[in-house]
Amino acid sequence: MSTPEPTETTPAAPAAPVSHAHPRFAEALAELGLQVEVRRFPDATRTAVEAAAAVGCELSEIVKSLVFTADGVPVLVLMDGSSRVDVELVRSELGAQKVKRADADLVRETTGYAIGGVPPFGHATRTRVLADRRLLDHAVVWAAAGTPHTVFPLDPKTLIAHAGATVTDVREPAK
Repeated sequence: MSTPEPTETTPAAPAAPVSHAHPRFAEALAELGLQVEVRRFPDATRTAVEAAAAVGCELSEIVKSLVFTADGVPVLVLMDGSSRVDVELVRSELGAQKVKRADADLVRETTGYAIGGVPPFGHATRTRVLADRRLLDHAVVWAAAGTPHTVFPLDPKTLIAHAGATVTDVREPAK
């Protein structure tokens, strides 16, 4: 006895949306209940200049996630893309003796991401975070989504809150 041919087809289940974010960062977004549009670009967005050009926004609307060490302890600094971090202001804010830029190995060990793709939250370890006040000058800012080819938009207050950052002034004065 043969099986009758089906007369109707069952609709396929909808496909899960494809996330271009790094898996750890996508998991962090889900845990936080954030739904953001992660954009992937064929060319790298590793630097703030590359990211701003790809997105089509002002350089100051890019969030740089930079890892430093303060007396040997990692700290993440969120800075707008057109500015530089003043390590003396970071040192003063943290009450540290010495602040220096972290090397690539420490960045990956601390955050779980490579330099050029470090997002503002969703890291491998819990790290103190400072956010420069100038990020709040924008309605929307763009940050890395865990890879050197991905970025996402978010309002700066939400981004800073989810990063657990202290808002402060750590920007080098304009020259």
